[in-house]
Amino acid sequence: MELGASFGEFAGWEVPMVYTSTLEEHLAVRSSVGVFDISHMGRLLLSGPDVLELLELIYTKRVSRTKVGFMSGPTLALNEYARVKDDEMPYNIDGERWLIVPNAAVADHMRDYMRSLATSRGLRVDVFDLRDSYAMLAIQGPRVVDVMEKLGAPWASSLKPLEFRVNEDVAGVKTFIVSRSGWTGEDGFEVIAEPKAAATILRESIKAGAKPAGIAARDTLRIEMGFVLGGFEYGEDPARFPCAYSLRYGMGAIDWSKRGYIGEEALRACRREGARWVRVGIIMRKEAAKIIPRHGYKIYIEDLEVGWVTSGTYSPILGRGVGQAYISSGHALIGESVEVEVRGVRYEARISDFPLILVLSKPRL
Repeated sequence: MELGASFGEFAGWEVPMVYTSTLEEHLAVRSSVGVFDISHMGRLLLSGPDVLELLELIYTKRVSRTKVGFMSGPTLALNEYARVKDDEMPYNIDGERWLIVPNAAVADHMRDYMRSLATSRGLRVDVFDLRDSYAMLAIQGPRVVDVMEKLGAPWASSLKPLEFRVNEDVAGVKTFIVSRSGWTGEDGFEVIAEPKAAATILRESIKAGAKPAGIAARDTLRIEMGFVLGGFEYGEDPARFPCAYSLRYGMGAIDWSKRGYIGEEALRACRREGARWVRVGIIMRKEAAKIIPRHGYKIYIEDLEVGWVTSGTYSPILGRGVGQAYISSGHALIGESVEVEVRGVRYEARISDFPLILVLSKPRL
């Protein structure tokens, strides 16, 4: 409240949506540094002698290959229909303790699911919900190392991507975890600490030059990069969402040499049959730059409906509306012209690969 944020509800949490403007906050993260309060995200601590067996059962990647002190690259938790429960990046604390950060909308579900699965399989794993004990911040942007140095954490610059440290001091207070990670496409760090310590780090990071940024800017940043969000690009309902194979998640999220995880048989069936739908990017043409492709808008090639928009926004970097969409596999050609229907009027766009921003300049469209 003291920073002047406008609050809104997200996944049952009251969260800061905007401080000044989404445009300003977005550009601050792309050009300098922004700081987000992301305490709405889940924080689950899994511990016990059978924790790796449980994780390998849940995820499509071999998380056991993740070194102590590192996060696994993104991986998927599937249901039996190969639809995605959540995309997560497990933290290997010491081999028998792992931190999982579920997306906010499914945090309770993933907690209960993991507990139930461990019990039904007779696995010795405890699942602790840490959301009431710890807050979470994301400090993101190309000048983030300068901010961390001002916060008395020069060691942060030596962290590799997805590496983390436990029990370090930042801004003179103790943290639980500091990781070199984020969801903006920029260099950055995520900090998990007790609420009072997190509040101190938030205030001090702003004094050090970070601009407070809200959830609205976090969403526009992730859409520019092509990062997915549950309920938009994926979900568990086969009637609403394509098979996980259609996500084109990349980054090794699916290890095809791995066997025995939940949803594997259905996922391999999707692979054998081939994707009916393919997730791609959408960039509006210059003549329709102000048109924003919104969730659910239909996409056409000539008079044929070929897909739908999953999420969209105005890109401050590209200077036009952009989005993510599912297009029928026979029409999902990068560079192909399509039309997005907005309230009965169709506007021209083109299919793009991810990330939607490759350079900090406007595309020639």
